[in-house]
Parts: sequence; structure tokens; C-alpha cells
Amino acid sequence: MESLGELLRRGSQGRNLLMQAEQKVREVAANPLIAKLRGKHPELDYETMKLNLNKLHQYVTEYNNCTNCPGLDNCPNDMEGHYTLLTVEPGEDRTRVYDQKVACKKFIAKSTQDAVRSRIQSFYVDERALSQGYSSLEILDKDAEREEAVGQVIEYIFKMREEGLQKNGLYLAGQFGTGKTFLMCYMLYELAKDGFTGAIVYMPDFAEDLKSMFNDPLKLKETIDVLKETDLLVFDDIGAENLNPWLRDHVMGAILNYRMNRKPTFFTSNHDLDALEKHFSFTSKDGDEEYKGRRIMDRIRPFVDVVMVNGYNKRGASSS
Repeated sequence: MESLGELLRRGSQGRNLLMQAEQKVREVAANPLIAKLRGKHPELDYETMKLNLNKLHQYVTEYNNCTNCPGLDNCPNDMEGHYTLLTVEPGEDRTRVYDQKVACKKFIAKSTQDAVRSRIQSFYVDERALSQGYSSLEILDKDAEREEAVGQVIEYIFKMREEGLQKNGLYLAGQFGTGKTFLMCYMLYELAKDGFTGAIVYMPDFAEDLKSMFNDPLKLKETIDVLKETDLLVFDDIGAENLNPWLRDHVMGAILNYRMNRKPTFFTSNHDLDALEKHFSFTSKDGDEEYKGRRIMDRIRPFVDVVMVNGYNKRGASSS
């Protein structure tokens, strides 16, 4: 049996807790956000607030956090990128308060961006070029000399949006650093927003990495299948790779043969089409192979529109 002192002590603690709870209810009731809520819902009386004190406190706390948002990565709310929303519903016996978590604008924007980015696969290309969208005015402002090329890329994007997947792609030719890769990343990102999948492959590194895939045929098959099946495929800096017959005939040939008349393939290069044919007609192993060079070009030349990208060298700047 408890002693009288223990009973008195417990009663004192209970009274203190009750006084603290009453004080907390008064503080919450005085908050302008709760006052506004009670103005819309007069049925939210004092007793109802006492029964739902935790929900009301969470509502006020997260609203204040969002008002002074420190950014999505540092979100202090219970569920990152979400805030508490309250619904008050009168009932026959008592008023009920329901809470739910709602995504904020920053979370929705990031989720949308992540969904877009997930549709694009990158092979050896700087991820930063694919991680954000750019307005058409922004890419025009970077260099007036490439205005015509930008216009052709934007026209292609509009055509895809109106007519769907095309059979022909684009061949962006120009000097070093004029923004060819940047324009292709812009196109992939814009069309990914419309649900199209894409892949971009940096050819010099791809050619070197293929050597290691000799010992991993499953990885090789999976890689080639991805490049065959994606809606939009970009071969970046083609003609700069260390060419060998296997890459040309069995990898590039297989991919291009599958895609022609099915899905568009895009290229960026420092070579024009004639110079690229010479590149494909010579390998370090077998010397001149004009027939095989023409054969691979028969899978490129008829299926691209050439876009000349002029302008100054932007290497070392924010785009390349």
C-alpha cells in the first residue's frame, strides 16, 4: 500500500502536468494560425483543442518551419518535404480533428525532376549536364553564333511533341567546345519531361570500357540492349574514339542496324559526315576498309539531319 506521502507526491505531479497541459492549450489557442483555423471552424472549442493538442502543436510547428524553409535537404519536419494539414469535422457526439501529411512545392518539384532524370541514362557523360533543365532563351543567350543550331534542336523537340517518336535524328557537327553535348543533353531533358527515355554515350570512354566487357558477356549484352531500345540515343563525340573492327562492326553496327527506321539516333562530332566515313574506313588493326566504312555510314547518313554548331570554344565554362 502506498504511503500518504507518495499519494500526495503523485497528486502534486499530476496537478503540475495538468497545469502544464492547460498552459500549452492556451499558448496554442493564442497562435494566429490556430485563431484563423477556429475562425473557419467555430466548432473547434477548448475541449476539442485539449483532446487534439499534439496535432495542433505539430500543425503550428511545421507551418513555421515551412515559412522559414532551410531547403529540402535540411527540412526539419517529421517527414522530409511534407507538412501537416488539419481537417476539422463536426460530429453528433464531438468534433473531430484529422491530420494528414502534404508534399510541399519543393518536394514536388524535386520529385518531378527526379522522375525526368530517371528516364535518361548516361554512359561516361558528366551527370551535371543532365540534372537540370534550361529555358530556350537561356541556351540562346550563351552564344549568339549558335542561334541557328539551337533553333533546329528546339524545332526537333516541338516536332517530337506534336508527332511522336521520329525515325530520323540529328548530327551535330562543329569545332571543339561549341556546346554540342550541351544541346543534346538539353534535348534529352526536355523530351524526358514528355515521357521519352534517352541515353547518351561518350564514345572515347565507351570504346575503352568495351574491352573489359569481353570478360563479362552479360554486361555487354545488357548495355547493347539498353542502347538499342531507348527512345533517344546520343553518341557523343563520335569519331574521337580509338576505333577497332569489333566496336565498329559488332557493337555500333548492331545498334544502328536495329534502330534504323525504328528510333532516332543522334550524334555529336568534330567531323563532318565525309570525315566520319574516313574514320570508319580505317582501323588500327586492319588498315583501310572502305567498304565497311561505307556500310556503317549507310546506317547513319540517311537517318540524320546535319546541324552545324558554330560559336566560340566554351571548354572550361559552365557548358561544353
